[in-house]
Amino acid sequence: MYSKAELDAWDKEYFWHPFTQMKVYEAEDNLLIERGEGSYLIDIAGNRYLDGVSSIWLTVHGYNHAHISNAVKAQLDKIAHSTTLGQGSVPAAVLAKKLVEVAPPGLSKVFFSDDGATSVEVALKIAYQYWCQKDADNRDKYKFISLQEGYHGDTIGSVSVGGVESFHSLFKPYMFPGYKAPVPYCYRCPLGEDRETCGLRCAREVEGILALYHHEIAALIMEPGMICAGGMIDVPAGYLSYVRQLCDKYDILLILDEVAVGFGRTGTMFACEQEGVAPDILCLSKGITGGYMPLAATLVREKIYQAFWGEESKKFTHGHSYTGNQLACAAAIANLEVFEQEDVLAALQPKIDLLRQGLEEFKALEHVGDVRQRGFLVGIELVKDKSTREPFPPEFQLGHKVILAARRHGVILRPILDVIEIVPHLSVSETELQKILTAAKRAIEEITQGQGSI
Repeated sequence: MYSKAELDAWDKEYFWHPFTQMKVYEAEDNLLIERGEGSYLIDIAGNRYLDGVSSIWLTVHGYNHAHISNAVKAQLDKIAHSTTLGQGSVPAAVLAKKLVEVAPPGLSKVFFSDDGATSVEVALKIAYQYWCQKDADNRDKYKFISLQEGYHGDTIGSVSVGGVESFHSLFKPYMFPGYKAPVPYCYRCPLGEDRETCGLRCAREVEGILALYHHEIAALIMEPGMICAGGMIDVPAGYLSYVRQLCDKYDILLILDEVAVGFGRTGTMFACEQEGVAPDILCLSKGITGGYMPLAATLVREKIYQAFWGEESKKFTHGHSYTGNQLACAAAIANLEVFEQEDVLAALQPKIDLLRQGLEEFKALEHVGDVRQRGFLVGIELVKDKSTREPFPPEFQLGHKVILAARRHGVILRPILDVIEIVPHLSVSETELQKILTAAKRAIEEITQGQGSI
């Protein structure tokens, strides 16, 4: 058994953490999680923390859900993994069928990979190869249109269609060319419009790009409902359905990245359902296994799959060593069974309402500029000046200070710069949900008090 002092030291000396400035991390008290129960994470000292971000949007039904845990254990007694290159497996076949059954209509084939970024890489490669093999005249359709402030992962392909400058700008020499449309960020509209009167001008800007360049665009990619890592930006109603119509009009594919927003996070199984939109390609990961195992899936329409059918030269030459991993697929099957057995989406609706009511109190806080919610996805944007929407200086690291304050109140949150995100487990109780809101509000008040003069 390792001592707490040893683990603390090794964590800081050897482990390079993702999306973390290690100089800051090594100067702070580090949090080392040992186990989880329901909505709580428990550290090596036995302290309990209510997880308000579901381990970055992964865990769906809480930690150590008996049904999913038992499914993984049962699969482990059979086999942990065997390749799916040229052969199948029982859980991969079952899961593929189940995903097609719950997915938006028209999606008929499932390609498995390992995480959200790879699901997007698969989608981009499929889209380009589809046009090449559909018609020789379409080989010029190799570019993609995506949104400023969009985020689709950290591999070179997914970064190329991303738009978060702080994440991606350094790697521009490696990124392939494409088109960026204005982000539908109504609180800070890049077009200077007002949400109530703009008539979705941001979507009309997309049409302007497509009208000029559709002949060289393979697909449009976006997150429906909420643009998450770009700042928890709530996509305005009507935008997605407008974009679907544009893709049909200009004959380009629509790729929807539901890696973060899928599996109930927005109140429906998939966010695109809320506008009755079905994509040509759907990217899934994060909540697909309930937060148990790494797994991703890219679903496509039959017409796309058929373009790869036939000659050896048409096959999709892409894969991952752990494609269709049996343990992960077993977890994902059990995850979907929990949705059905516990009627999760119906049980979620009153909690979404409770969350909405609780967030009203945040709007009165001096340094809360905007509160954005889509189901169980919440972003609270903190500003230095509420009237002008002026942000705090980046060097103040306001968001980071707020989440450390929330941790002192027993709740784990995460910032996206100065946007505080709240993404609870779908299984969170109403009492736990209220505790998350209370801790977040107290933390914001404590850290921002008297800071308007900075």
